[in-house]
Amino acid sequence: MGKYIGKRLLTSVVILFGVSVIVFFLVMSIPGDPYSGMYSPDIPPEQIAAKLEELGANDPWPVQYVKWLGRVVTGDFGYSIWYKTPVIGIILDRLGNTALLACAAIALSTLLGITVGIYSARHKKGIVDNTSSILAFAAISIPSFFFGMVLIKIFGVNLKLLPISGMVTVSANPVTGPAYVLDVAKHMILPTIVLGLMNAATMMRYTRASMVDIQSMDYIRTARAKGLPERKVIYKHGLKNALSQIITILSQQIPSLLSGSLLTETVFLWPGVGRLNFEAVNHRDYPLIMGIVLILASFTLIANLIADISYALIDPRVLHEEKG
Repeated sequence: MGKYIGKRLLTSVVILFGVSVIVFFLVMSIPGDPYSGMYSPDIPPEQIAAKLEELGANDPWPVQYVKWLGRVVTGDFGYSIWYKTPVIGIILDRLGNTALLACAAIALSTLLGITVGIYSARHKKGIVDNTSSILAFAAISIPSFFFGMVLIKIFGVNLKLLPISGMVTVSANPVTGPAYVLDVAKHMILPTIVLGLMNAATMMRYTRASMVDIQSMDYIRTARAKGLPERKVIYKHGLKNALSQIITILSQQIPSLLSGSLLTETVFLWPGVGRLNFEAVNHRDYPLIMGIVLILASFTLIANLIADISYALIDPRVLHEEKG
């Protein structure tokens, strides 16, 4: 197992290095002066040129990349051009908000997707199966921003039941303690529904397809022939072998949710990484863009590494194939 994890970890490091190279040179190739928003037009051009020389902006790109990578390794992602503060501080400040929303969405999508997927597979072609399939295809097809605006119109504007933007209610006297937690929870409901239901649709379709295939396997028929209860056959024998598909979907969903699902965060004005990335692109904040992309790439690789380890724990054949 240690050799298997080490090999996957080394692969992740190599991929992350490749991502850093691509991101840096793509961002640096964008036309224009990224530092133009940092200085006043009244400053003499020679003073600006001297400062840019001091910052190393005129160095060849490979030299700039090596300097930037050296700082990144130590946790210094540079200085935000727009926010005028260190990049890592801005990202960490928003990352917690995105993680909170992502965890709620993952919990909703996993619980709903697996439950409905298993039930649909057990009652194939039934009312629940047909209805859930139609709703799943609709959820996959409808753009998230449109779904979000529909929920805002119904629950925020018409019924006035839920807040439609932000993370907390803006007031002269900010709430604290349990009232603050309740306020944040109310603001989370609509964006969590959008992210959770759209991811639950994919989870449900994969779970259903996997369970339908597994139910036709010989070992499932043998377990039923032995007189085992149907619940034990499905959840102990069937679901265990369907976990590889579920882990694959989760490993794909976690990075996308941590990236903030840009459109959803923008529609609901949720102060997360997705919205921050949108703002960074609008303001041409190159250090912030590179920092966000690199950190999100790291989370993606971590999610895939966890998925690989989970495969090996669930199915020992993975390690045997690796050794072979």
